[in-house]
Amino acid sequence: MKVNNSMRFHHFSLIVILLFQFNIEAQSTASKQVTTFTIAAPQLDTIKTIWVYLPKNYENSKKAYPVIYMHDAQNLFDDETSYVGEWKVDEYLDTLAQNESIIIGIEHGNEKRIDELTPYKHEKYGGGQGDAYIAFIKNTLKPHVDVAYRTQPEAKNTTIFGSSLGGLISFYAAIKYPETFGKAGVFSPSFWFSEKIYDLVKSVDISTTSKFYFLVGDKESDTMIPDQDRMVALLKSKGVKDNQIEYQIIKDGQHNEKLWSENFAAAYEWLMTNY
Repeated sequence: MKVNNSMRFHHFSLIVILLFQFNIEAQSTASKQVTTFTIAAPQLDTIKTIWVYLPKNYENSKKAYPVIYMHDAQNLFDDETSYVGEWKVDEYLDTLAQNESIIIGIEHGNEKRIDELTPYKHEKYGGGQGDAYIAFIKNTLKPHVDVAYRTQPEAKNTTIFGSSLGGLISFYAAIKYPETFGKAGVFSPSFWFSEKIYDLVKSVDISTTSKFYFLVGDKESDTMIPDQDRMVALLKSKGVKDNQIEYQIIKDGQHNEKLWSENFAAAYEWLMTNY
């Protein structure tokens, strides 16, 4: 039996919802560099929990740092809050002596995750509140972060990064607001969710300074690689240069945290060292 994108997405969404309904016992693996705070998100009519990773030398320096905004914060730093394993973002960053960054992880809204991370509606799955979610990051969260922490606030030092629906919304944000998000980490993007993401790229000028790191596994859905190939070809047809794009297909990679965790370091290094 061939499993299509819709079936995979439905199964994935059910796992997320069900596992967050139960108290799963696990031991916290978050680095001591990770803290959290809450902030009102008027665009979403909710309160958001934000996870912050600060470089190890942050308190003992006067440096300002690049910032990476990441989605699904529950899965980035801590086994205790993840549903099938964490990305180990903090463990990797703790090993760095240079090219350090501040990571801002935004918790997803559980049953509202699909709404928040999709810029367009889907006939079956709904969604479509992505503009409000990005407005929260752009107009509420980022201004707060730039005041509360020593950041390099320019677009060239601001990355937005995610996987699956998070990859979709990250790409959307970088295309629509290049003056805010100069770089995007786009892992296993759900471009299948709406044809309108291609229409958007066709309709706008792509910034000559934007950077995109694309990654998919070859054991994801049947359309994942063709969809990404199509998007990369479209970007290049719009004048995006080869040095603005990195494109990886991971052998035996499946649509899960293992794929994203194992490849975060390479994506981070490329995004942080290529201007």
